[in-house]
Amino acid sequence: MKSREIRQKFLDFFKDKGHEIVPSAPMVIQNDPTLMFTNAGMNQFKDYFLGNKESKYPRVADTQKCLRVSGKHNDLEEVGMDTYHHTMFEMLGNWSFGDYFKEEAIKWAWELLTEVYGLPKDRMYASVFGGDEGDKLEVDTEAYNFWKDIVGEDKIIYGSKKDNFWEMGDTGPCGPCSEIHIDLRPESEIAKVPGKDLVNMDHPQVVEIWNLVFMQFNRNADKSLQPLPAQHVDTGMGFERLAMAIQGKQSNYETDVFTEQIAILEKAANVVYGKDEKVDIALRVIVDHIRAISFAVADGQLPSNVKAGYVIRRILRRAVRYGYTFLGFKEPFMNELVPALAEQFSGVFPELEAQQDFIKKVVYEEEVSFLKTLENGLKRMEAIKQEASGKEISGKVAFELYDTYGFPFDLTQLIASESGFTVNEDQFKQEMNVQKERSKSAGKISAGDWTVVKEIEQCEFLGYEQLESNSFISRYRKVSEKGKDQYQIVLDQTPFYAESGGQVGDTGYIEYNGVKTSILDTKKENDLIVHYVKDLPEQLNVEFKSVVSRRKRLLTENNHSATHLLHAALKQVLGDHVQQKGSLVNDKILRFDFSHFSKMSDEEIQQVEDIVNERVRQNIELDEKRNVPIAKAQEMGATALFGEKYGEFVRVITFDPSYSIELCGGTHVPATGTIGLFKIKTETSVAAGVRRIEAVTAEVAETYVRKELNVVNEIREALKNPKDLTKAIEALIKERSDLQKQVEKLNAEKAGNVKQDLLDQFIEINDINLLITQAEFPDADSLKKISFELKNELNNLIMIVAADINGKPMISVMVSESLLSSYDIHAGNLVKELAREIKGGGGGQPFYATAGGKDVSGLPNAVQKAKEFAENLLTVKL
Repeated sequence: MKSREIRQKFLDFFKDKGHEIVPSAPMVIQNDPTLMFTNAGMNQFKDYFLGNKESKYPRVADTQKCLRVSGKHNDLEEVGMDTYHHTMFEMLGNWSFGDYFKEEAIKWAWELLTEVYGLPKDRMYASVFGGDEGDKLEVDTEAYNFWKDIVGEDKIIYGSKKDNFWEMGDTGPCGPCSEIHIDLRPESEIAKVPGKDLVNMDHPQVVEIWNLVFMQFNRNADKSLQPLPAQHVDTGMGFERLAMAIQGKQSNYETDVFTEQIAILEKAANVVYGKDEKVDIALRVIVDHIRAISFAVADGQLPSNVKAGYVIRRILRRAVRYGYTFLGFKEPFMNELVPALAEQFSGVFPELEAQQDFIKKVVYEEEVSFLKTLENGLKRMEAIKQEASGKEISGKVAFELYDTYGFPFDLTQLIASESGFTVNEDQFKQEMNVQKERSKSAGKISAGDWTVVKEIEQCEFLGYEQLESNSFISRYRKVSEKGKDQYQIVLDQTPFYAESGGQVGDTGYIEYNGVKTSILDTKKENDLIVHYVKDLPEQLNVEFKSVVSRRKRLLTENNHSATHLLHAALKQVLGDHVQQKGSLVNDKILRFDFSHFSKMSDEEIQQVEDIVNERVRQNIELDEKRNVPIAKAQEMGATALFGEKYGEFVRVITFDPSYSIELCGGTHVPATGTIGLFKIKTETSVAAGVRRIEAVTAEVAETYVRKELNVVNEIREALKNPKDLTKAIEALIKERSDLQKQVEKLNAEKAGNVKQDLLDQFIEINDINLLITQAEFPDADSLKKISFELKNELNNLIMIVAADINGKPMISVMVSESLLSSYDIHAGNLVKELAREIKGGGGGQPFYATAGGKDVSGLPNAVQKAKEFAENLLTVKL
């Protein structure tokens, strides 16, 4: 059975059981401060479990794109080492929201696995929760009895809290779970050790394929458990492992989920999977990682140096270095896998096919960049070996190679061993732990339990029509982040817009009886509108007046509506390939990221700006439609963003149906004339294939233009009001360039004189040409150039110069390579000692090193110290 058929049979089975089949949520998460990526199928349903929202369907099923790069069994550096763990994977799942519970979940799981997929009943085991004294929880006898009727007692295993009690996080819905494991070993191995003994023992052929979670409790901040008002079912089955079991393979990577990509790599690298363990690991790493990268980019997350973008960049670089080291790929190669991947998932996850060219370009540019970094890392490794005093490389240096150049520890270890070096692994692990702890503490947010003041079904947002309302506090809780305490409050109805879709959250205040409590920010946690306050109001169970900061909101609306006009103008000027890739909209600026593969010309920027301002002057009225069926909105031609999770009904924002129609939940101007003026400040690159425009509108744009004109007028006055300002500036630049050339010529002549003076000062001792002196140089480049020239002209040279460069001290040490093995001298180590005399520091290679400092008066002392070193080295008196 092919993997495509396996997936479809799952969805068809649960559709027949009355489940609504819903699309996968984006793998990159929005509006959830606790997660960067979807790491389980239930993530998109958190609001239903938390009680923030009611599901339209009591039963749903889907296949969800997930990404895991941390936690139990999910350390990124371990993926590829075995045959059954992944970064990106599909999670097949079925859910019940207050509908069916344990009996149906267990019965249907067994029916699907054995009757539809035909998996052998005698090879499968079920685990149930064995209770926990700490939480005062009994054994899950209900699940046990259901399983006993199906598989018999000898196939049931009691699991600990660690293995069989599932929790969403430190707080929130949780409950016992029942796992289904399958034994895929040959009969000969089963005869030696029963599969039951290997469940949850990390055996590659005795694996969990399905986890049935029974949500019964809510975990409070004080760690206590309380029963949920409604019981839910949340199941997750690893698609790749299921394919392995059904297709009778011994590895996930031997299924048709991965074999096509592996075949492409085998051909490109001229290798065969299964012949060499290191090659096999590299192949597994690459075919796993390209999926994670491609889906992340498709969902709008580009590689970068921060947060989720950094995770994606790490994954990509890990794959590149495995290809480089073990498959011999010295040129970009991963991007070539994207077309096959897009075809494989066509009809399942269409975003890959729709953005295939863009994804391929992003991956290619990242590969090019990192391959250069990798080369630099190898050069740095050579320098480290030369600088090492012994035959051990410190763990700190190994961590620098890992953190800066993407070298895994085993690669550093391999390169070091080839030259007879060892690497201090304990130090490396210490540095890794420090980084992990730093990352944990930096992002750690602790939240107390919600205190309910007034029961409500949902917080109603009123901010599209009004900036003020009367509101009651529904609930509140205390949150701590980076040592700062605040409170979150939820209102029964609110005019405050919660940060979403690039638009910042509203600020303002709530007021009762003349006492105001400032609203510092408004955000969404999943679909819950949360208002941040420093301190709670003294009285909570009263009706407040809620007031949005009017000026900030209106300026923000100008910028948000302008991004819609800008998006449409970019498509008009550059082409339909332009897609929004991110935005920031606040009261000061708008920032718009979009897909485009080259720098915009000045003419294109001006054309876009002119089109937007023309639309502003036309004063086009806002056409807002709410609760439009998603299919109808698409028929209208509305622009949807990849990576956004849209419901069945959407809000459509139109500024002239022939110009701009977008799906958008943000706030907007009533008519484009309100924007006043649109001005582009910059157009830059932010990632491969992604450009960024920063612009301003309304009074902010007027202020910007006024300041720019003032600068022009000041320059005009400074140049005595020339008729043609551009020509006057060009003449000034040319005059400066000519003068610079004259200065360089004079410096070269001066340097030539200095070089001759230095040549005259060399003395010969024991066939060594020695120079220790203090001298003035026009610049640092001259010092370096002369040092290398003299090294090439004189044999067996030791040259130590204490240089005064326009009042700044610098020390240079140059040694002929022929002397390094004969004498105890290392330029890098020596220059560090001499640098102390000028209150500085430096270093370099054994044959050449420099140091700068702060105290020019210490140069004579440095010369004296150098002479003492030479006397000891050469056993002479200078």
